[in-house]
Amino acid sequence: MELVAISKTHPAEAIAPLIAQGQRVFGENRVQEAEAKWSALRGEHEGISLHLVGQLQSNKAEDALNLFDCIHSVDRPSLVSEEQKGGCAIAEVPALLAAAREAALPVAGLMCVPPQGIEAAPFFALLAKIAADNGLSQLSMGMSEDFETAIMLGATHVRVGSALFGARG
Repeated sequence: MELVAISKTHPAEAIAPLIAQGQRVFGENRVQEAEAKWSALRGEHEGISLHLVGQLQSNKAEDALNLFDCIHSVDRPSLVSEEQKGGCAIAEVPALLAAAREAALPVAGLMCVPPQGIEAAPFFALLAKIAADNGLSQLSMGMSEDFETAIMLGATHVRVGSALFGARG
């Protein structure tokens, strides 16, 4: 299981102490924000792996490919061949995976963010089933509020921000 420290909206000064303690995997929501703060941080520290966990905009796809080591949020076929808040309907997952594979994009797993205020376990269990049915081994699921449940249900990556950095300002 890999901890993805969600550093979105937090300045480099808040991130540096986690790097000093050995954290090397970080998640950002926006390409432009990540570009601004991670160019210096990556230059100062080795072994940083940067993950895009927010929705990928088509006009930022090329920049994202150059900046991020992993993109959790490819949610529509137009991103593969190159616009709800994001996400792929369950019925559309096989077509999205087929398009990615046809375009020779390496697909390692699936990501989900359950609706707030609802028990997350059924969403995590469904994601695990969909991943298994499609031969995918990685599951990016669970955040500060529900990462324990996500781990119990097979998460390979949990995205934790507020538990590490405090509430966003």
